[in-house]
Amino acid sequence: MAGREFGHHLGLPRALSGLPLSPLVPGYGALAAAQHTAGLRHVGEALAPAGVGLGVLDGLYVPSGPRGRRRVDGALLDDLARAASPSAAVAGLLAEAYRRDPQAPRRIVLYQLIGLLQDRPLAERPCTAAELGVHPEETAGLVAATRLRPVLDRRQRDAAEGLADAWEQHRLHRVRALLERLPKGGGDPALDGLRAALTARLDIVEAALLAAREAMVRGEAEAATEACLRALHEAADDRRALRALVRAHTPRAGHAAPLHTELAPEHVALSWRDTGTEGYGDWRLLCLYRDAQGVPKVREVAARGLAARDTAVALGSTVRYAALPQRDGRAAGPPVVSHQVLVAPEVTGLTLTDGPRRVEGSWQRPPGAAEVTVEHTGPDGTTGQLPSGPTGFTASGLPTGAHAFRVVCHYRAPGGTLVPSSGVRATRGVHPWPEPVRTLTARPDGDALRFDWTGAQGAEVRLLRWPGEIPAPGTELRTDELPVRLDQGGPLLRLPAGYARVAAVAVLGERALAGPAVDVEALRPVTGLAAHRLPDGQAEITLDWPDGAGHLILTWESLTSSNGEAAGGERTVTAHAFRRGGLRLPVGPGGVRIRAAVAPQAPGAVVVPATTAEALLPPDAAIGYQLVRPPRKFLGRGGGRTLLRVTLSAPGGHPSVPEFVCVARSGTMRPRSATDGTTLLRIPGTHLTRHGTVEQELPTAPCPAPYTLRGFLLGEHAAAVRLEEPSPATLVVR
Repeated sequence: MAGREFGHHLGLPRALSGLPLSPLVPGYGALAAAQHTAGLRHVGEALAPAGVGLGVLDGLYVPSGPRGRRRVDGALLDDLARAASPSAAVAGLLAEAYRRDPQAPRRIVLYQLIGLLQDRPLAERPCTAAELGVHPEETAGLVAATRLRPVLDRRQRDAAEGLADAWEQHRLHRVRALLERLPKGGGDPALDGLRAALTARLDIVEAALLAAREAMVRGEAEAATEACLRALHEAADDRRALRALVRAHTPRAGHAAPLHTELAPEHVALSWRDTGTEGYGDWRLLCLYRDAQGVPKVREVAARGLAARDTAVALGSTVRYAALPQRDGRAAGPPVVSHQVLVAPEVTGLTLTDGPRRVEGSWQRPPGAAEVTVEHTGPDGTTGQLPSGPTGFTASGLPTGAHAFRVVCHYRAPGGTLVPSSGVRATRGVHPWPEPVRTLTARPDGDALRFDWTGAQGAEVRLLRWPGEIPAPGTELRTDELPVRLDQGGPLLRLPAGYARVAAVAVLGERALAGPAVDVEALRPVTGLAAHRLPDGQAEITLDWPDGAGHLILTWESLTSSNGEAAGGERTVTAHAFRRGGLRLPVGPGGVRIRAAVAPQAPGAVVVPATTAEALLPPDAAIGYQLVRPPRKFLGRGGGRTLLRVTLSAPGGHPSVPEFVCVARSGTMRPRSATDGTTLLRIPGTHLTRHGTVEQELPTAPCPAPYTLRGFLLGEHAAAVRLEEPSPATLVVR
């Protein structure tokens, strides 16, 4: 009769007896998910092609041959699982269920078929049964079963489908709660057997708990632990046994807990050591807390090895964790327990910075914090609240001394109350700060600058140049951040040529305040200045252009003038124009003093002038010469000697006149230099200065005729005097 458990009563009104109210198969949820993925209305469609009659009343059969049929067994299910079909995964799960219980596939198929038919209107059920692939001879029995078995709502179906998993996990109280949802007297012998087994095991649990209480009364902690473990061995979800174990193994205050917890902004990190002598296989991590109504609750936390992260913990709640060693899915030893954890993360990155009578604080606010408050304790011990924002605060008007701060995060607990964190504490001293420099001025003092300032009473004032952007006046600085000071020898500075911005900083100990700045420009000197006269009253100027200079200012001043007043001019020259076309100045014939200086480039800057380059250009002077031949006498015969007349033309006089030399060279080619020929005569500059015009006779036949003469100026002042030469044709002597 065992093989005909569901089909030994045929016909009406008792078509079938012992109908399954629950599949009673562990892992039914995974099977239902695979069935949904394969698009099957019930798992029986994975066993036979659509439209082929499936036998379910006297066992689970599929058609075989023209008129035969084959019982569904492990071999058939394994073959179907290996087939390349969409329902292969379903067949594989059915094969696993068959190996656990050969009646499991039939229970599942009947459970699903009856449920499908009960979901249909009564008038449509015969037709629907045939369409589901049930053998026509079994349609009437299946429809009768549909009428006899109690109809389950969605909540009852969830209970029926979760029973086997809860039983396998030894969660007896969960099994009892699920059974209470199902109708009693439903005619399912398997459920009746489950109820009887549950009652027996719960009796064992109650007996173990009673023994634990009695052991605790006697003070036998070890015996109480063993009794609680027996209770958990039977009922893994017995909270009384679990809480008793946790109480017994809670670490004492001030002692390290075997289960270490670390509160992070968005989770609680947990770690512990394996306490078993041989090592436990698995660990069951539990979180003990109270809900919004204060009811004690237990929640399981997924663990990997000997560590875990609890990301589902509620902010503002107080929790305790216990890790229970497991072997074969049951409690195998006493738990390791943590201290209580207040889930109120603190701010991170707290930074305090002091200023003049001020402390500023900043932090990173943890997610979920409702508000952040700051408690301040001054040097005199007075404590009070400071106004603060989400990420910082500023406390002003503080006296010098040590100031303590406590930054507290507040969280909205599940019950609605605002729960404060323990707080992060930090101390910062308020130090004396210097009085700032109010004003800064600079004035040239020779080739240097002298600086003066106001303010900074009682503080050291340093003059310096910032390598980058200059801090605004009043900026708070640290002394070790300052660049090297410029005023090592006092307020008189000699700066390198070029533009600079000199700033003042008031210093007191390790703290400084930025002050005002002054723009200064030290001009570069002009070197190599020289002037050369040109015939038309111009002077050609040469010099070495200073590096980086954009403009030069050239001035000239006549040393003497006809009316006794000095005359001159000024010109600004650019580097581009000077390099492209040189420089000429209209200086006139008189003596001239020429000066050159770099023009300032920075508007408003205090200028340190450089030594002015100067050149003296003597008055315009010229030395001319010509041959004076004797007059021709009657009949073409001459009388007298040939003379050389040399004339000095120097308006206003000339202090330095060079020597004049006359050289002769045979032929009609002019001598190229004073050494290219025979020297005929020399006239010192003093003679020309004294007499103005000097005439001397040429020597008789100094070289073979014809010969050509040419004059030259020699000496250090030769370049200061022009030599006016006559036509070369007039200098040939025949």
